[in-house]
Amino acid sequence: MSGFSNFAVSFSIVSILSGCLTLYGTGMKTGGPALIVWGWPVVGLLTLCVGLAMAEICSSYPTAGGLYYWSAKLTRSRGPAWSWFTGWFNFLGQVAVTASVDYGAAFFTNAFLTLRFGVAATPAHTMEIFAVILLVHGLLNTFGVRLVAVLNSVSVWWHLVGVAIIVGALAFLPERHASVTFVLTEFVNQTGFHNQFYVAMLGLLMAQYTLTGYDASAHMTEETHDAARSGPRGIVNAITVSLVAGWILLLGITFAIRDYDGALNSDTQVPPAQIFIDAIGSGGAQFLLLIVIGAQFFCGMASVTANSRMIYAFSRDGALPGSRLWHRISPRTQTPTNAVWLATGGALLLGLPALWNDTAYTAVTSISVIGLYISYVIPVYLRLRQGEDFPRGPWHLGRWSRLIGTVAVGWTAVITVLFMLPTASPITAESFNYTPVAVAVVVGFAGVWWLASARHWFTGPHVSAAPPAPDAPATELETR
Repeated sequence: MSGFSNFAVSFSIVSILSGCLTLYGTGMKTGGPALIVWGWPVVGLLTLCVGLAMAEICSSYPTAGGLYYWSAKLTRSRGPAWSWFTGWFNFLGQVAVTASVDYGAAFFTNAFLTLRFGVAATPAHTMEIFAVILLVHGLLNTFGVRLVAVLNSVSVWWHLVGVAIIVGALAFLPERHASVTFVLTEFVNQTGFHNQFYVAMLGLLMAQYTLTGYDASAHMTEETHDAARSGPRGIVNAITVSLVAGWILLLGITFAIRDYDGALNSDTQVPPAQIFIDAIGSGGAQFLLLIVIGAQFFCGMASVTANSRMIYAFSRDGALPGSRLWHRISPRTQTPTNAVWLATGGALLLGLPALWNDTAYTAVTSISVIGLYISYVIPVYLRLRQGEDFPRGPWHLGRWSRLIGTVAVGWTAVITVLFMLPTASPITAESFNYTPVAVAVVVGFAGVWWLASARHWFTGPHVSAAPPAPDAPATELETR
């Protein structure tokens, strides 16, 4: 892969056309336009701190193992234990991201089918579409890294051009728009909770969920030229480009809102779809939906790619049940195809509760955020403990390392607690946020396995990272 292809994988998984739109309805209920518009840059800047801290470590240790490899190398003691739990949190987050992205694509596909062919937007239909999308992504990822790299490069331009088309259509075609006051200041609370600050914090989930998955650049470094520079650049550029383009997208959609309650109660079950219909009519809305579905399809494909590489690396070190099966490389494609199917199968299982639980999709997005961000900051925390002993690669933060790393760890601690809390009141079997249950099951399994067996034989990653170029001058915040 080239450096651009490496960036393209992360940018495709961040996918502003996926995360922003699939949770837009959640944002409309938890804070409304004010939180949608202003929560995005706040979360984006804090996320950029996490990405910068990760990028610095990636430059020193570019390997497919990524985060769990870093944890093993950055601690003076108990390296295998740090590595073990980092890997399991990352595995949980990666599977949840794949599930949430492809389930979101199923939502929008069902909405399109409703408008075009009158297919009812029911949980059963959405689940069927979800399974088909996962199957297609599994098949695509068996054809090899070259095809996936080409499609990921296409995905970058699809996203950027798609945002331009959607924002342009919503800006110039509607007869009228929402007022500036409404877009920038209107606060909405339809959660059942009375504490406005709590509701506003819940509203940050849309932005934080969207800005995940950029660790894919680290997982793809063993397949990338000049990995010690291309990997860090891929992480940081995926965040910065998504931050700018995503804010433009959110402003465009929010200004196009005409009937707030009508959008939330649309027959399509997808608020952005109803906003499109109200703004430019059914025909134009269907065209915009196709753009969004295409972006979500690319996002899910890239997510399966990154997830399979993480599974391959983790099982290469014996850390997953059935590791011998998951780290096999196909002689035909030279890719870990068994890991691909574990990624898609795990995502399908995680998405199944959506058949019975109305808030299950929100829970899956919360699981992805918590799993990924804990795995992101464990190596950042360990790097902070090393101080000046950290072996810097050709891309590093210089004197800003400690401040940026501290902000990253602190913000992750906040969102880890926040996104495990209830999202709707009163709390019932249908509105229950099962995020803590899913996280506890995975962490409990990993913990019991570690204490009962793995601590006696798991010694951490066995593969060595590709060394940085020895003749390359080090630069601070080199992101071009």
